[in-house]
Amino acid sequence: MSSESKKGLYKQVGFLAIAGVVSRIIGLLYRSPLTAIIGDDGNGYYTAAYYFYNIALLISAYSIPSAMSKIISGKLAVREYRNAHRIFKCALVYVSVVGGLASLLLFFGANFFAVGRAATVLKFFAPTVFFFGFLGVLRGYSQAHRNMIPTSVSQILEQLLNAVVSVGGAYMLTNYVGDEDLPKRAMFGAIGSALGTGSGVIIALLFMLFVYSVNKTGIHRRVDKDFHDDMGNHEAFKLIFIVVTPFILSTAIYNLSTTVNSALFSRILINVKNLEEHDVTTVFGVYSGRAMVLSNLPIALSSAAAMAMIPEVSTAFARGNKEEAGDTVSRVMRIILMISIPAAVGLFALARPVMMVLFPSPNETIPRASLLLMLLAITVVFYSVSTLTNAVLQGIGKLKEPVINAAIALVIQTAVLWILLVYTNINDIALCIVTIIYSLTMCILNNFVMKKHIPITYDFRKTYLLPSISALVMGIVAFCTHMIFEKLFIKLSLWITMKLYGEEIAKYYLSNLIATVIAVGIALFVYFAVLIKSGGASEDDIKRFPKGVKIAQILKKLRIL
Repeated sequence: MSSESKKGLYKQVGFLAIAGVVSRIIGLLYRSPLTAIIGDDGNGYYTAAYYFYNIALLISAYSIPSAMSKIISGKLAVREYRNAHRIFKCALVYVSVVGGLASLLLFFGANFFAVGRAATVLKFFAPTVFFFGFLGVLRGYSQAHRNMIPTSVSQILEQLLNAVVSVGGAYMLTNYVGDEDLPKRAMFGAIGSALGTGSGVIIALLFMLFVYSVNKTGIHRRVDKDFHDDMGNHEAFKLIFIVVTPFILSTAIYNLSTTVNSALFSRILINVKNLEEHDVTTVFGVYSGRAMVLSNLPIALSSAAAMAMIPEVSTAFARGNKEEAGDTVSRVMRIILMISIPAAVGLFALARPVMMVLFPSPNETIPRASLLLMLLAITVVFYSVSTLTNAVLQGIGKLKEPVINAAIALVIQTAVLWILLVYTNINDIALCIVTIIYSLTMCILNNFVMKKHIPITYDFRKTYLLPSISALVMGIVAFCTHMIFEKLFIKLSLWITMKLYGEEIAKYYLSNLIATVIAVGIALFVYFAVLIKSGGASEDDIKRFPKGVKIAQILKKLRIL
C-alpha cells in the first residue's frame, strides 16, 4: 500500500471514528430528558417495541453497509465498474423486498410480537425498517469507494434529528394527552420517541441520496467506459445473497449475546430464585442502561476502523496481495490498541466520577454501577479487537468463520452464565464475567483464523507493552488527580447544585464534574507523554489518530513530540 493510500485509510478511519463517538454521545445525552418526559412506563413501552424492531433490522438491513462495501469494493478493485453498479442497483431491489416484508410483518403482526400498548408503539417503528435498507445500501456503496465522509455526516445527522424529534415529539404528544390517563400518556410519549428514530433514518437517507446525485454523472461515465462482461441481474442477486446471508448471521449472533443474557438473567432470578420482578429489572437496568452504555462508547472507534478497512483489505485480497492486506490490518490494529487500552484503563480508574457525571442519581446506585463499569472496562479492548478481526475475516471472504466463532462464544458464555446464576448469588457481576468471556473468546478465535489466511506481524513492544505501561501510568495519575481536585472543589459546588439535584448528591456533582474534566485532560497529556518518550509512538503514529495532525501540533507545542 502506498503512503498516500495509508494516509487516506487513516483519514477515513478518523472520520468514521469521530462520527461514531459523536453519535453515541448524542444518543447518551438525550436519554435523560426523554426519560423525564415519558417516565419509566413510557420507557417500558418503547423498549419492548424497540426490541422487536431491532431484531427485524438485524435480519433485514443492519448488515447491508458492510456487505455492500465488501462486494462492490472487490469489483472496483478489478475496474469492473459496470458490475459494481449493477450490484448496487440489485441491492436496492433486494432491500426494498426484504425491508418491505419486514416492515409489513412488524406492522400487521405487532399484536403478536408485543403486548398491549407496546404493540401500538411497534407499529410506528415498522416503516423505519423499510427506509433503513436503502440507507444501508447507499452507505455501503460510498464506503466501497473509500469515501467515509458521507456515512460519517449521515450518522451525525441521523442521531441529531433522532434526539430532537424524540424529545420534542414525546413532549408534544404527552401534553396533547394530558395527565388524566397516565398509561395512554406514556404510550404517546413512547410513540414520539419511535417517530424520532424514523425521522433520523429519513434525514440520513435524504442526505445520502443527495451525495449520490452529486456523484451520479461521474459514476455513469465510468460505467459507460467499462467493457468487462456484464454479470447480469441473476448473478448479481446470487452474489448479494451469498455474501449478505453470512453477514446477517454473524451480526445477529454477535448481537444475540446481550439478548440471551437478558432472558436468562430474568428467568432464572425470577422463576428459579423467586426474586421480585421489579428488583431484577432494576438490577439489570443498572447493568445495561449505565455500565454497558458507557463501556460501549469507545468501541465506536474500532467499529469505524473496521468499516473503513473492509474496502482496503478486500481490494488487496482481490488482487492476490496478502502482504498488503496483512500490513493494513497490522497498522490499523496498532492504532486501535493505542486507543482502546487507555480507554479501558481510563474507564476503570474514573468509573465512579464518569458514572456520576452522566447519570446523576441517589448515591446507593452509583457504587454498584461503577463496580460493574470497572469490570466491563476490559471488554473495551476485547470487543475492539474482535470487531476489527470480524471485519477482516469478512473482507477476505471468510464469511462462515465469524458466524462459527460467535456461535461458539455464545454457547460458552451462556453455559457459564447459567452456572453462575443458579449456583452463586453474584447476579449482575455474573453478567460482567460472561461478557468478558464472550469478548475474549471472540478475540482468540478470530485472531487464530485470521492469522491462518493473512501474514500479520506485530511488534509486541510497541503494539501491546508500551501502550499498556503508558495507560497504567495514566490511570494512576487520573485517579489521584480526580481525588485531589474533587476535595478542593467540593465546598465550592455545594450551594450551586443543592437546588438542582437535592442534598444527597448536591455537594458531589459539580465538584466531581470539574475534577473529572481536569483529570481526563491531565490523563491524556500523561498518556501521550509516556507513550512517546518511551518510544511507543512516533509523530507518524500520532497523525494516524482521529484528528491526529492537530494532536501532533499540540504535542509539539508542549514539547512532548
